Amino acid sequence: MNNTRFLISEYFDKYTVSEINKYQELGGFSGLKKALKEGPDFVINELKASELRGRGGAAYPAHKKWQSAKDRDEEVKYVLVNADEGEPGTFKDRDLMDCDPYRIIEGLTIAGFTTGACEGYIYIREEYEDIRKKLIDAINIAKDNNLLGNNILGTDFSFNIKAYTGAGAYVCGENTALIESMHGNVGRPRVKKPRVGERGLFNKPTMVNNVETYACAAAILTHGSEHYNNSGVNGHKGTKMISLCGNIMRPGVYEVPFGITVKTIIEDIGGGTRDLSLGKFIQSGGASCPLIPHTHFDTPYGYEPFKKNGFDIGSGSIVVANGNVRVVDYLSSVTGFFEHESCGKCTPCREGTKRLHEIIDDMCHNEASMKQYDRIKKIAITMIDTSLCGLGQTAPTAILSAMKHFEEELMESVTK
Repeated sequence: MNNTRFLISEYFDKYTVSEINKYQELGGFSGLKKALKEGPDFVINELKASELRGRGGAAYPAHKKWQSAKDRDEEVKYVLVNADEGEPGTFKDRDLMDCDPYRIIEGLTIAGFTTGACEGYIYIREEYEDIRKKLIDAINIAKDNNLLGNNILGTDFSFNIKAYTGAGAYVCGENTALIESMHGNVGRPRVKKPRVGERGLFNKPTMVNNVETYACAAAILTHGSEHYNNSGVNGHKGTKMISLCGNIMRPGVYEVPFGITVKTIIEDIGGGTRDLSLGKFIQSGGASCPLIPHTHFDTPYGYEPFKKNGFDIGSGSIVVANGNVRVVDYLSSVTGFFEHESCGKCTPCREGTKRLHEIIDDMCHNEASMKQYDRIKKIAITMIDTSLCGLGQTAPTAILSAMKHFEEELMESVTK
């Protein structure tokens, strides 16, 4: 991959936390300096020109969220990093924080300045304890260098950041559950409205973005939206961090330009599957996203091409399955995960995840009836339409996509 396209990860492992001067020599904090010089409207216009979308899965345009937060005239507002990375196959945020912690701090500080927030928080999953300590060290060093704290870089802007340990549940990646856990309550989603943008942390307006979103914002401000847009290929704009794993020769975290094909990611970046075949399917975006069959591996990796084909970029994870993987076995792992992680607050999700896992488990043992198979769609529709949060609404997605693309194979696991 052309190194000129490495924008989000360009500083990976090129400095240690104690070497904040080296980070600045590389170009770090130049995005913050540009933001402080040009003003909040300039930042939002750059985000708009880059067409940056939220990188946690929802893909909501970043400039709209930042503009909405900026427009709220409350005196106290917060910006928050959602680093509760708990979906199977997703681990790119871990590397972003571990290999380039100052970029996350810079992106969050830019967001604080742009929106008028008084303080920022990094909500990091409890399993990332070593990374949390690294971030705290980086925050303290940034304060010592007047890059956080009062009157940053001699301006009127003051801003602090605190790191917060997650509640240890996948559902806490949902914004309202995340806020509830930070308030010391059980980490369960709450009924909306109000949304966290209206009443979030400490009942104040709170803007929440994914780790990668803040890293992208810092990169875009550093290099300019035009340069960022030119890093894509085949008419697509920008780059994306992906976590590549499964039946793949070279698993890991990679920055890829939007516009390359799924096949290129598997073969050229991942080195092909372990059995040297092209692969049977991938699951892109996390366990809550559809399966992509090998017949669609020529699809360009981008929001619009994926949406057109019913797929999802999601969080950026790509789990590769070769020809030895039975679809029903894979679905058993996915449904088992959602059954375990459902918070149990709403009936559709609590009962639906359990029922789906039971049916898929019966199919794994060739004990499921056609009546059970037909029930899957009824349960899925109920969950999608009536679940309280995104966990229940998206938990059936992988199954429904498998029924669309691999129905013949699934029927082999159903008794007539």
